[in-house]
Amino acid sequence: MREAVSGFSKKSKTEKIQWLCDTYLGSDPSAISVLKQYWNSDEELQILHDDFIENTLSNYYLPFAIAPNFRINNQLFAIPMVIEESSVVAAASNAAKFWLDKGGFSSEVISTTKNGQVHLNYFGSKENITLFFSEIKSRLLEAIAPDEASMKKRGGGLLSIELIDSSEALEGYFQIHCTFETRDAMGANFINTCLEKIAETFAQASKSFQRFQSENQFPEVVMSILSNYVPECLVRAQVSCNVADLTHGALEGRDFAKKFIRAIDIAKTEPRRTVTHNKGIMNGIDAVILATGNDFRAVEAGIHAYAAKNGRYSSLTHAKLEGDTFTFWIEIPLAVGTVGGLTSLHPLVKFAFSVLQEPNAKELMQMVAVAGLAQNFAAVRSLVTTGIQKGHMKMHLMNILNQLKASPSEKEKALVHFKKNSVSYGAVKDFISDIR
Repeated sequence: MREAVSGFSKKSKTEKIQWLCDTYLGSDPSAISVLKQYWNSDEELQILHDDFIENTLSNYYLPFAIAPNFRINNQLFAIPMVIEESSVVAAASNAAKFWLDKGGFSSEVISTTKNGQVHLNYFGSKENITLFFSEIKSRLLEAIAPDEASMKKRGGGLLSIELIDSSEALEGYFQIHCTFETRDAMGANFINTCLEKIAETFAQASKSFQRFQSENQFPEVVMSILSNYVPECLVRAQVSCNVADLTHGALEGRDFAKKFIRAIDIAKTEPRRTVTHNKGIMNGIDAVILATGNDFRAVEAGIHAYAAKNGRYSSLTHAKLEGDTFTFWIEIPLAVGTVGGLTSLHPLVKFAFSVLQEPNAKELMQMVAVAGLAQNFAAVRSLVTTGIQKGHMKMHLMNILNQLKASPSEKEKALVHFKKNSVSYGAVKDFISDIR
């Protein structure tokens, strides 16, 4: 029977691996080999990776790819993408190529502010807490002045602070809502530091406020934390062309546009389609977020919340046909950084920023939004024409061949054969068996 381990974090990496192997893997030496084969031969680089998180055993590799030919605001970019799913990079590249001679993508940042809250319990007089907040507000601003200093030099800092009465939604619930500008940093640590200073100052001062003492009701700080819902940190990307330029094989451009728009409307109407539709958008967005060392979980959470901002989960993209002009666009919240965190530590993240020509946070927001829009255009175009599986399974073919341990000559023959035949695991397995 297994027993809980004590002091695991204090063990060396080798000791942690040995414990894991002995306890869960039957002391299988091949398990240790799997972990060690992904260690970096550069010891200094491996130590850097080990220090990113706790209890590190090895490195988990994902492919780092480039999607070229993205014309964004009349500049040409190659966009780095990190993802494991077949056909995502190919789809993004195809969409970039499609729009390259049609003006490319345009993108603009609408706003860049972020927010966080000090969450409070208070069951006393609303008049008293409102009065207290107005009296203490200047002290709250003074409390974070040292932490704001460097951010203010870069043009950021706290923009506003207000007390919000949310007691109708939850009894006794108030919040101190703070709005920040963090410039090129994602700003999570800065925001959380400021919020905790505000909470501490607020709590200490409340103990000596006469009106709270008289009613014997004092506000209590529940927690202080930034929000990953950033609907005021918005970016828009779009493409537009003459409807005739959308002609796809035998499908005339106007008919293609109508089918495409209908597919978007379905994604706005049917949640079961919407989730898959938006997941495809996030294929492109997450891949760039990962490549640039940003927090894809925060981005995912904020964007999906935004998709439900009107009380119903809906498509993140929109399309219209006005006269002869087809327009397709996306508007999403994005809190990203180009300084701090892994952006200055991970060598491949540094490389990604070099490829992107060292963008600031606003420029990165635009690139990420464009990647999401391109991914969605490629997916919907496939859906309303050839179907999604034809292209996807062609890209998945190599994965199947690797699973079957096909030799280089077998792969070459398979690639030729499946140019004209449908790809499935069974079909590929039968083909390899036959030629063997």
